[in-house]
Amino acid sequence: MTTVTFRRTADAASAARVDASTAARAGQREPLRYLAPNWFAVVMGTGIIGNAAATLPLQFPGLRAAGTVVWALAALLLTVLAGAWVLHWRRYPEEARGHGLHPIMMQFYGALPMALLTVGAGTLMLGKDVIGLTAAVTVDWVLWSAGTVFGLMTAAAIPYRMITRHTFDPDSAFGGWLMPVVPPMVSAALGALLVPHAPAGQLRLTLFVACLAMFGLSLIASLVTITLIWSRLLHHGLLPAGMVATVWLVLGPLGQSVTAAGSLANVAPGVVDERIAAGLDVFAVLYGVPTWGFAMLWLALAIAVTRHARTSMPFNLTWWGFTFPLGCCVTGSTALYQHTGADLFAVTAVGLYALLVAAWAVVTAKTVHGVLRGDLLRPVR
Repeated sequence: MTTVTFRRTADAASAARVDASTAARAGQREPLRYLAPNWFAVVMGTGIIGNAAATLPLQFPGLRAAGTVVWALAALLLTVLAGAWVLHWRRYPEEARGHGLHPIMMQFYGALPMALLTVGAGTLMLGKDVIGLTAAVTVDWVLWSAGTVFGLMTAAAIPYRMITRHTFDPDSAFGGWLMPVVPPMVSAALGALLVPHAPAGQLRLTLFVACLAMFGLSLIASLVTITLIWSRLLHHGLLPAGMVATVWLVLGPLGQSVTAAGSLANVAPGVVDERIAAGLDVFAVLYGVPTWGFAMLWLALAIAVTRHARTSMPFNLTWWGFTFPLGCCVTGSTALYQHTGADLFAVTAVGLYALLVAAWAVVTAKTVHGVLRGDLLRPVR
């Protein structure tokens, strides 16, 4: 059993500096050795740029083309990282298994299924212009199925490991705890895109109902976890500087659940009877607007907290938490605009998208710099 806390003594800090120096030298020699699942957040944060562009209320010349280029980049990153991850498991199985045992890094196993789901949806929304609709649907089916299975596994296995293998102090909760339980919500939102392409009848109904069930599964687990994170921040103050960016991860399940509610309501008329379809359309608004309101509150808090800690925040891969969760708020705002016609949501979607692109540009530049220097190729401590 391991007790997890963020408090560090002077001796621990000194030891960490020695470990970091040793790890840096090792990383330069064998960069693949320390490849961790949190690298798939790069795919998530890149892919959401293109996906959000495809449905943005304000469509201007060149936006779709730019979104398609970004989708292609995300697909390339996914291919490279997936290949490197498989090679990592073959060459360094002890390090790979260690990520699944580490109380913090194991949370980021949720990044892999969400990366698969994001690229799959982008293929259907944007890639079809390049490879054709039939091929795009096939690719999305494969990636959505793999991402959904793996996401359901993380949603069950990671909390189980947290319960049975570790003991967490009251100040241990952080935004990363959401990563394992959010993938089913992403499956629900993006699975709606595949509902019209499923065979009519029971198969289409089963897919639709499964998406609704995953919506509930992830929503309730996320709300419980968000409560723990809120309590941790109020009772114990800010997270360590290197983990402040994970505060933004709360926006992910909030924005994605609004997106899922709207997307499932959109495809419901072709699957369920009129009464249920009408109810889901109403639910998309009655659930979506209040949840969007809380997401905007959390966004304000996240911005304020980040600004407060900005001078002490070292760059690491948690900074990708500025991107995908914010992108979920963009798609959630777009979904509410589609269902209400309120310009408030359209303006918010465009404004948040501009913020998303700016955040992505900054984090991408820092990631490239970190890779070239070797700073991001170090072991988890």
